[in-house]
Amino acid sequence: MSTTADPAAEVEYPSSDGQPIAENTLQFQWIMTIQGNLDLLYRNDPAVFVAGDHLIYPVEGDATIRKAPDVYVAFGRPKGHRGSYQVWEEGGVFPQVVFEVLSPGNTAHDMIERRKFYDRYGAEEFYVYDPQEPDPEVEGWVRAGGKLRAVSDMDGFVSPRLGVRFDLSGAELVLYGPAGDRFLTFVELGEVQRQAVAEAAVERQRAEQERRRAEQEQQRAAVADERAARLAARLRELGVDPDAV
Repeated sequence: MSTTADPAAEVEYPSSDGQPIAENTLQFQWIMTIQGNLDLLYRNDPAVFVAGDHLIYPVEGDATIRKAPDVYVAFGRPKGHRGSYQVWEEGGVFPQVVFEVLSPGNTAHDMIERRKFYDRYGAEEFYVYDPQEPDPEVEGWVRAGGKLRAVSDMDGFVSPRLGVRFDLSGAELVLYGPAGDRFLTFVELGEVQRQAVAEAAVERQRAEQERRRAEQEQQRAAVADERAARLAARLRELGVDPDAV
């Protein structure tokens, strides 16, 4: 009996598209900030996968159909490391939320093609941020009626899936999590952690000082009780009722 090899099984799906993560430090910082804070937001949910600069292959058997979003979130998929995100290996789940952070080399045509790609294969939300602009500029699209449709005003807009709020009132984009906490850079997160550690150390020191003061008070009270007991005993030896004194 002859067997026919499955063509799809012979296709290789590279884990790299040969392109750099970012073209400059500003773009890289924003990619890391968005990806890191989203990963932190869903750290306790084992069924949410967050990735950055990671190739998505939506069609089994065709490795030419692919995109590597700057950041994406896939709900209903387990955490864990992957060489690439192959939708057919992920229960058919295409990442629901996608972020792109523009670099000087990105073109409007490129973003249109990316939006078409994410729209075709099932993304529910797509956001584009240009940190190079003097005023914060974010474009957003949310799926409605089976198609990604533009959000008319992104200032104050809240992502339906993430609960993340976009604030464009200042000199740069600010993102807030569902609990109202601002997305922080790695350096800012490190500073918050160091401050928390320092405050905890001060609190431990204060608690230790309070404990020692309490022990000293107990010792002084014990000494006073002992002196009073000795005095009462001496009065009784002299025939004096200490309780009547």
